[in-house]
Amino acid sequence: MKRIILSLLIIFSLSVTPAHAYWIWTPKTGKWVNPKTLPKDNPKDQFAYAKVILDNGKYEDAKKEFQKLLKTYPKSAEAAESQYYLGQIEERQGKLYEAFQAYQKVVDKYPFSERIQEIIELEYKIAEKFMGGEKRKTMGVALPVENPAIEIFGKVVENSTYGPLAPKAQYKLGLVLKGLMRYYEAEEEFNKVVSRYPDSEWAAAAKFQIASCRAGLSKGFAYDQGSAQEAKEKFEQFVKEHPDAVLSLDAEKNIGQIQDKEAEASYNIAVFYEKQKAWDAAKIYYNTIISDYPHTAWAPKAAAKLQMMEQTNEKK
Repeated sequence: MKRIILSLLIIFSLSVTPAHAYWIWTPKTGKWVNPKTLPKDNPKDQFAYAKVILDNGKYEDAKKEFQKLLKTYPKSAEAAESQYYLGQIEERQGKLYEAFQAYQKVVDKYPFSERIQEIIELEYKIAEKFMGGEKRKTMGVALPVENPAIEIFGKVVENSTYGPLAPKAQYKLGLVLKGLMRYYEAEEEFNKVVSRYPDSEWAAAAKFQIASCRAGLSKGFAYDQGSAQEAKEKFEQFVKEHPDAVLSLDAEKNIGQIQDKEAEASYNIAVFYEKQKAWDAAKIYYNTIISDYPHTAWAPKAAAKLQMMEQTNEKK
């Protein structure tokens, strides 16, 4: 019996010893830890180890090692680079918004990093992809309302207000908001292009977009005459200041559309007065259409109405 018990103890000790060989006791934490999970003795070695894993295409493992460096050596020179590579990993995996968040942490936590300008460029490209309709491939991180490009273009401007990409990012921020029919906000962003970057190539286009936002506001459920008038004036000013610009052709088209709307509104008022048998008031509006909006489709209709009214009066 003693021999059996001794044999079992030997077998048990042999089976347990290898398992404990991968764990060591650390008095500092008061815990058993696996040496394989510990960071390297210094940030330089830890970074090099994580980079090798990344270069071998093991993204998730590399992510863990870079995160380990950030947790253990947050103030080291390698910390900023580790945060940058976390953004690279997210981007390579197609997780664009997560990549933006990782890049932005470099700007926020390590503003003296040599990567700042590169990161601003990377963020700008990510914003353009979202602007172009890019969809997230994974779930798990809450996205800003409607379009992440709004937040990211805003950060590009904030990160480098007078940098080379700022005017373009500011302009495209306005375009995204305009595309979402958030006209007041869009107009505000376009105004910033004009006021902050008056000499940039985007200033003239921003003026056109300001007028376009005004026109957009006039196309609500009811015709907004005030916004339409403001839009027309801004388009006319744009054409006057930039007669040779490509956008001037679009401005002239918009002016024509607004004039058509104005003529239609006057025509409807004239019809209302005519139904009320307020002939003099109706004639004033019909004549106004003919004189002020001769190139619209409403001018011949107004002329026909006047002719009918005259024939009616002659019969009387």
